[in-house]
Amino acid sequence: MVHDALARLAEERVGHRFKGLPPDAADLTVSELAAQRRNLFTGGFTTPVLALSAERLEHNLAALETFAERHGLAFAPHGKTSMAPQLFHRQIERGAWGITLAVPHQVRVAREFGVERVFLANELVDAAALRWIAAEQDADPAFRFVCYVDSVRGVELMDAALAGASRPVDVVVELAAGEGARTGVRTEAQCAAVADAVSAARTLRLAGVAGYEGEVPQADPERVRAWLRRLVALAVDFDKAGRFAGLDEIVVSAGGSAWFDAVADVFAEVPELSAPVLKLLRSGAYVSHDDGHYERLTPFNRVPQEGGLEPAFRLWTQVVSRPSAEQAFTNAGKRDAAYDLDLPVARVVRRDGTERPATGIEVTGLSDQHAWLRTSSEADVEVGDWVGFGLSHPCTSFDKWALIPVAEADGTVVDYIRTFF
Repeated sequence: MVHDALARLAEERVGHRFKGLPPDAADLTVSELAAQRRNLFTGGFTTPVLALSAERLEHNLAALETFAERHGLAFAPHGKTSMAPQLFHRQIERGAWGITLAVPHQVRVAREFGVERVFLANELVDAAALRWIAAEQDADPAFRFVCYVDSVRGVELMDAALAGASRPVDVVVELAAGEGARTGVRTEAQCAAVADAVSAARTLRLAGVAGYEGEVPQADPERVRAWLRRLVALAVDFDKAGRFAGLDEIVVSAGGSAWFDAVADVFAEVPELSAPVLKLLRSGAYVSHDDGHYERLTPFNRVPQEGGLEPAFRLWTQVVSRPSAEQAFTNAGKRDAAYDLDLPVARVVRRDGTERPATGIEVTGLSDQHAWLRTSSEADVEVGDWVGFGLSHPCTSFDKWALIPVAEADGTVVDYIRTFF
C-alpha cells in the first residue's frame, strides 16, 4: 500500500500546478523529471524556486534519530511541519515510532500513505472525523491512534460520536503548560476529573499523559524542567490510582523543537510503572531546520556535544529591479517565503555560475511577489543575479510549495517532495 501510494506521487504530471519547475518539463511525470537529474541553476528552473538540500536533509534526519536512540526515547515527529508523506516515511525508516499530527485532514493524508501510528496532539471532538477514525481502526487492526483529551465536555462529545465503535480510541490527558498557556487541563485535580470521565466512557481508553512544554510561560530551562516533572508526576499518580490497569504500555509524551534536551533529561527520571513507558518525543521542525527561529532555539545550542542541525531550505530568487545604490528587489514575496516569525535572510548571490556571500544585502520587507532589499556600499548585486534566501520557521515554508526540488550541493536535483496542506 505504501509503495503504491508513493508511486502514484511519482506519476503526477508536472505541468503548471507546481511553481518554479522547468516550463519545458510540463508533459513529464515527476519521476521522469527526477530521472533527468537537471541542475537547479542551469536546467530550466524558473525563479522563485524553493529547494531542499539533499545532504542537509539527510544530516537532520540522522541527528534526531541518533538523539532519540541515545536517550531511550520513542519518536513521533510532528508531521504538520512538512505534510510530506515522502518525508514521513523517511522519518519512519530512521526509527520513528509514528507521526504526530494536529487536525483530521492531516491524519487522512498520513493514512492515505500507509502511516500506521498517529499521535494527534489535539482534542478531537469533530463527530465526522471521529467516525472516520473508528472506521479506520475497524478496517486495520495494525492502526494505532492516540489523541489528547483536555475536558470532561470533550470526552462526552467523543464518546457520543464513537457510539458503536468496536475498538476504543486511546486518549492521553493533556496537562497545560501553565496559566494562560494554549490548551490542556490546568490543574492535577482537573486532570483526574477528565481521567474519570474517560473511565466512564464506553468508547475511550486512557493510555497516558502528554503536553507541550513549548507553551511554558517565560520558558527557561528551570521552568521547563519543572513543568516536565509535573507531567511525569501526573503519570505516576495516575498509575498508583490504577488508572492504567490492563495497558501494555503507558504513554508519556512531550517535546517540541526548542526543548527536546530538557525532555530527554526529565524523561530519564521516569520511574518504573505498572507497564512499560512509551516516552514519546514529538519534535518536527528539525527535518529542515531553518535560518532564524529554530537556529536560535535549537537545544543543540545548549548541548553541542549531542549533535547539531543544518538549515536545509534555500529560496532562490532573482533580482528584477535595482532602482538605486541603496535598493534592490527580487521576485519572491509573501506568496513564496515564510515571514510569520522572521523575514528571509539573504545568504548568497549567484552570477555566471559563481556564488559569493550576500554581503551588504538585507531583506527589509515583503510584498506579495517582491522582496525589498537594502543594499550597502559593500553589496555587489545587479539585475539578473540569483539571490539565495534562508528562511525562518519551516512550518510556514513547506506550506507555500506543493512540489519541492531536492538538490545536491552542486545543484543536481535528485528528487521532488510533494506536500499536502
